[in-house]
Amino acid sequence: MGHQWRHFYALSKGGLLMNDSTLTVRVARRTLAAKDIVVLDLEPAGTERLPMFEAGAHIDLHLPGGLVRQYSLCSDPMESGLYRIGILRDPNSRGGSVTVHEQLLPGSEITISTPRNLFPLAAGGGKSYLFGGGIGITPMIAMAYSLHHAKLAFELHYCGRSPEHMAFLDELGAAPFADKVFTHCDQVEPPAPANIATLLGGAADDSHVYVCGPKGFMDWVMDAARTMGFSQERIHHEYFQAEMELGGTSFEVVAAASGKEVAVGPNESIAQALTRIGIRVQMSCEQGVCGTCMCTVLEGIPEHRDSYQTDEEKAENDQIAVCCSRSLTPRLILDI
Repeated sequence: MGHQWRHFYALSKGGLLMNDSTLTVRVARRTLAAKDIVVLDLEPAGTERLPMFEAGAHIDLHLPGGLVRQYSLCSDPMESGLYRIGILRDPNSRGGSVTVHEQLLPGSEITISTPRNLFPLAAGGGKSYLFGGGIGITPMIAMAYSLHHAKLAFELHYCGRSPEHMAFLDELGAAPFADKVFTHCDQVEPPAPANIATLLGGAADDSHVYVCGPKGFMDWVMDAARTMGFSQERIHHEYFQAEMELGGTSFEVVAAASGKEVAVGPNESIAQALTRIGIRVQMSCEQGVCGTCMCTVLEGIPEHRDSYQTDEEKAENDQIAVCCSRSLTPRLILDI
């Protein structure tokens, strides 16, 4: 991260609302911002202040029923006092987005994690091209604010089906960087989808691409960027949902700290198997996209099924996402 937009956690006379990794907030405002998208403004539940955050950061929401779900912060990182998140009601929801839409009302209090950033802006470099597909626009908004404050060149491209399905249009239209915001809609007359090759056609060699959204959208943008000559180091992405390959042959897992051993069945995850023997691993997305459940591999070769690690990191075979990955060897020993 460049010094232009880096924020540090620090104590002050007013105190800092930080309890190692969690804090309590209240829903200050709730807005149905587009079809099936609710935007929540979260404020401190007490008198303390919220920690500042970097563009690209997310928080974990600890929802009723033990659910933990991640959502990107989309407010201006320079704006203290609130965190803003946008949540799409997913028709294939495993409970998280439905719970948010139905239960988090104004005044509701909820436990969240302190902000974590797995999708930071790159240090240095030239112009930034930000691509948000659908609800994937959320981290891009925070990035746009940070780049604007740092007086760095960027374009923000918001892609969606139609304006009715796109939240934040009014905010972006009134933003101080509104002239750098471009919307692209597939289901309008006439259709106006983004032409990635044209948009990146004049990009300089030190420019960067950032993308977030559905997997198909992200693959499309990243493939186009690579075709236009962008190296992998200049293409940055964050999955919020991924299609997981399920099932496989059984194998053994040993938890080195306790010496406990368990057989992972053909249709269960390592995390589920470990839970059966009393070992709980912290998880969030349960789809291999967030990295929360990463464990160190001491022996054996993982079968990586996550979208969190790079290809280079997977090749090292020293970390495994236990929510989704399996084993290529009959036995794995993990440092847990």
